Amino acid sequence: MKTTQESIFSSKTLTYFLQLAETMNYTQAAQILGITQPALTQQIKKLERTVGAPLFYSVGKKLRLSDAGYTMLNATHSIYNVLNKATDEIQQTTSATQGSINIGILASIEDHVFEDFAIKYYEANPNVQISFHMLTRKEIWERLENNRIDLAVMYLPDESIKNWKPYQSKKIIQDELLFITSDPKQAKKKRIKFKDTISEPWVMYPENYYLDQVIKESYKNQLADLPTAVARFTTPQQIYRFVAATGTNTALPNSFMVANPANDDLNTVSFEPAIKFDLNFVFRKDKDQIPRIKNFLDEFDNYLRTEDYISRLQKINQN
Repeated sequence: MKTTQESIFSSKTLTYFLQLAETMNYTQAAQILGITQPALTQQIKKLERTVGAPLFYSVGKKLRLSDAGYTMLNATHSIYNVLNKATDEIQQTTSATQGSINIGILASIEDHVFEDFAIKYYEANPNVQISFHMLTRKEIWERLENNRIDLAVMYLPDESIKNWKPYQSKKIIQDELLFITSDPKQAKKKRIKFKDTISEPWVMYPENYYLDQVIKESYKNQLADLPTAVARFTTPQQIYRFVAATGTNTALPNSFMVANPANDDLNTVSFEPAIKFDLNFVFRKDKDQIPRIKNFLDEFDNYLRTEDYISRLQKINQN
């Protein structure tokens, strides 16, 4: 017969509970987990019977965590933290030149420099398997929390992240959002005020993407109306192609424009004031002490020390 602990901490129980706590929607959680809604409901009820209290309650159509649910959520996060720490400590005794490294890259980032580095890193470290995953911000944080990726390449600051305690970051470069337009009147400008960028429709990132939120916050801070979006795409390449074909406006990172310079019909202008943010490696604390992760980060530092990030992007464009 299973003990209470075995019933609570079975292989799938905590995963089901965490996913429901994340989405607060049985249908959505079941779809993500790849099970039926009745099966998920049955597992949650079984967990509630085991702990002796309801973990969720409904207010109208909205699901909420009960006090017991919050206690279980905190306990579950603590369990994962202990397991992740144990995994990291074990891996710190492993080789620097063997094993695997999983890297999550924000989908809106120009990734050519990382691809080029991966080729050179493989040539020097053929026994280390590097896997790149192009992810949304939400997917990156979920995988960091569950220890499914070792490093994340993403933009900071990110106000949506409330708990930074388990993580640390390593700056790669400072980047800047640039206004992209086909309006010939803007061609000679070095800077443009926010209120002067909204006369034509925009192409933007999906709502809740990091750069979409940066744009909204910047316009709000300047007391300017938001641009009208006529299309939204997940990658800068898609946005750029749409703008070039339709004569609409957008804003794209300088790092992307260096690697993909505007054609004769498009003009690139800095905002006034400038919209700046940092490109960073983000990882769990002490993850950089694992030999193969430390070696990877050290080699990346040497790679940029030989030739800086922007210069490498310019060289990629020339090739």
